[in-house]
Amino acid sequence: MPRAPSPTDDGSTTFEELPDRRRDAARSPHTSAASPHPTSPAPSRPHEEDPLASDIPPQRLDPSSEPTLLGLHRFNEADAGAAEEALLACCGSHRWALRLTAHRPYPDIESLLAAASEASYDLRPADLAEALADESWMPQPLLGMRAPGSQAAHTALRAAHAAYEARFGHVFVVCLEGVAPEEMLDTVLSSIRTRLANDPDEERLISADELRRISLTRLEHLVATHSEAGAR
Repeated sequence: MPRAPSPTDDGSTTFEELPDRRRDAARSPHTSAASPHPTSPAPSRPHEEDPLASDIPPQRLDPSSEPTLLGLHRFNEADAGAAEEALLACCGSHRWALRLTAHRPYPDIESLLAAASEASYDLRPADLAEALADESWMPQPLLGMRAPGSQAAHTALRAAHAAYEARFGHVFVVCLEGVAPEEMLDTVLSSIRTRLANDPDEERLISADELRRISLTRLEHLVATHSEAGAR
């Protein structure tokens, strides 16, 4: 899903270039924030027999007849370890990544995104906590801090991030897909201030849905990036 660079762009990677997903992971722009005090990564979990409810047929793709599906073809054909690492760059829940990896191949991008969305809705509290903790490893500053704005606005935004983390115990996440760079700082600041009034249970639900939207954006970007690379 190509789009113009923004103040928070930090590139992407390929399945063959994933030695450290928290340092070099493929991240699409406008997704989430990094904590200045990252928490320790959660250990990998063993594979779980937990297939998605949707029945996706084992359809093989022919990328030569449909070049736009080349990225999806590479994802479908990648070895399980590489596919899981690529997925963990989109959402830090191991259970989420294992489910999507195990359910390959996907016949089209829409099926992959639908499966990813379904898996996001099925995250358990521990899975959500793991994914939110992983957001603190983002290789970029706090969300909105690179956006244009006055020094006073940036100071207020940093204080808002700190207040949010102190109240809820994890970094602030919000999907900023479609938000113009010049509107990002005000949008993030306003969103944090609004959500600070939520109780923890309500905020957990909101964070889970924002993380779902972020993960889908990253996943679509990942597949599109591979398609563009193969078309060159």
